[in-house]
Amino acid sequence: MRCLFAALLSLGCAVTAGAQVHTETIEYPQGDTILEGHLAYDRAVQGKRPGVLIIHQWKGLSDYEMKRAGMLAKLGYNVLAADIYGKGIRPGSSQQAGAEAGKYKNNRDLLRARAQAGLAALQKHELTDPKRVAAIGYCFGGTAVIELARSGADMAGVVSFHGGLDSPQPEDGKKIQCKVLALHGADDPHVAAKDLAAFEDEMRQGNVDWQLVQYGGAVHSFTDWNAGDNPQRGSAYNERADRRSWEDMKQFFAEIFR
Repeated sequence: MRCLFAALLSLGCAVTAGAQVHTETIEYPQGDTILEGHLAYDRAVQGKRPGVLIIHQWKGLSDYEMKRAGMLAKLGYNVLAADIYGKGIRPGSSQQAGAEAGKYKNNRDLLRARAQAGLAALQKHELTDPKRVAAIGYCFGGTAVIELARSGADMAGVVSFHGGLDSPQPEDGKKIQCKVLALHGADDPHVAAKDLAAFEDEMRQGNVDWQLVQYGGAVHSFTDWNAGDNPQRGSAYNERADRRSWEDMKQFFAEIFR
């Protein structure tokens, strides 16, 4: 709890004066599947504003992504925390989460389609400026937003927080139309050096406007305040990397949403 409190303060999450954050659950389709997302925006902001899509970690849409959605709403964005798995599918254990996430990691076309459905729902929302939209994702979601970019989706940029950066179809890097920011724990044992190298090569070969930022001492899940504080496990919260990566994202947004 102490780490969470410190993180929220350091990330500047205190309610902005006059902020009136509205949240609601919205349903949207992908083929025959109904997806259930979480929308957040500040009623005090007038008119259309940039939109940010959030894609969840491997256990599905949770309070964590909803908290992040509120933080972004307070910064003036229209935010949709998307649902990749489908309405009511929220794995309760690591074993279930691994099985569910594996369905999409092994079927990148389906992962892209689910991410595209969330992007479309956000772009069509009445408060979104459709020319200023970005996607961010955490862990599994970090992989998903990179795949969304590889699909050629029309958006301004994507931000991957400790996501998988493997390149199963490296030629798809040439389809990327947006800017890419990958925020990575320098000591993350879950991302092989060969995958990092392949990602960099894919970005170069695709002539993508990309950045890869690595945070020393950070392992996997470094932004997740529920991940504990033991880096020896390979996944742990790191307040410094969390704070720095949030600021890097904000700077990225300031650039792409000008």
